[in-house]
Amino acid sequence: MTQRVDLATVMDRLAIDDLVTGYAVAVDDSDWTAYRALFAPDGRADYRGSGGIEGPVAEVAGWLAETMRLFPVRQHLIVNRRIRIEDVDGSPGDTATVRADYVNPMRFESGEDFVCGGRYGFAVRRVDREWRLRSVVVEEKWRRM
Repeated sequence: MTQRVDLATVMDRLAIDDLVTGYAVAVDDSDWTAYRALFAPDGRADYRGSGGIEGPVAEVAGWLAETMRLFPVRQHLIVNRRIRIEDVDGSPGDTATVRADYVNPMRFESGEDFVCGGRYGFAVRRVDREWRLRSVVVEEKWRRM
């Protein structure tokens, strides 16, 4: 690899990491406009692994807006991010995958705490020179109240 390719890969990894962080912040802040903007035009989200729905981002964002009202306090902690950028003849391509673990403490309006954890699968692609989410899949592994 040349230094130019190495720098491009580092920049892509930072941008993808920022995309995943943006996802967590948008959900935690109930910023559904920002949530939708993180996705490619044909983006989809799948929350069936945690008892939710699967579908196009606009539909899922509406469902999340309603569902998250149950939890006025929430915080996603997305860790252990494993980013794999497509390799095209030794250069970074326009698609990538991210596997990341999460812990998600939340609080019901009643004051009762709810915590869950699991793994996210993100598929991302470059759209107009920016990384966007193609899909998000949630695989909840545990929960505690």
